[in-house]
Amino acid sequence: MAKTVDFLFDFGSPNAYLSHLVIPEIERRTGATFVYIPVLLGGIFKATGNRSPAESLAGIKNKAEHMQKETERFLRRHRITRYRHNPFFPVNTLQLMRGAVAAQAEGLFEPYVEAVFSCMWENPKKMDDPEVVRAALVAAGLDADLILRRSQDPDVKGKLIANTEAAVARGAYGSPTFFVGGEMFFGKDQLRDVEEELAATTGR
Repeated sequence: MAKTVDFLFDFGSPNAYLSHLVIPEIERRTGATFVYIPVLLGGIFKATGNRSPAESLAGIKNKAEHMQKETERFLRRHRITRYRHNPFFPVNTLQLMRGAVAAQAEGLFEPYVEAVFSCMWENPKKMDDPEVVRAALVAAGLDADLILRRSQDPDVKGKLIANTEAAVARGAYGSPTFFVGGEMFFGKDQLRDVEEELAATTGR
């Protein structure tokens, strides 16, 4: 049976973006497939009482600086050079995540994910401005009108809610979160553990 990893993501997480860049390497090495599941990070935070690092680290001496060092190490380890801080952060991602569900339904998911991650963390834009989002999708060659229209459909909104509620029910409290079978892993730095778990499950 093919090995799969559920990847619960929100475009507003820079660590989800960095994970996205590393995932192809892991897929090549392991033969596994990462299944991308759009969730709403704000909804997860509300359901679990969690907060963004910008809030939770405020006022804690040395912690934010150390986390920045950890990110720099991750960038060097994986030779990532195109990551840029988004000056408009934090960005409300509700429309973007509904758009991801709509793009899935329309068979446009992969190019949509690439386009939005790029505009969030490579060539940063204010991606909670509807006109900026439309222009970004058009520039990527996507049918912006179709995706934006479908993102307002009740079934799309309901699917995002269901994904988010299911994530919390499985134990998720943030993004990126990964599941290998019933084992949960949180954060980009756990991708090494994800790969180890994939190797271990091969022999089970």
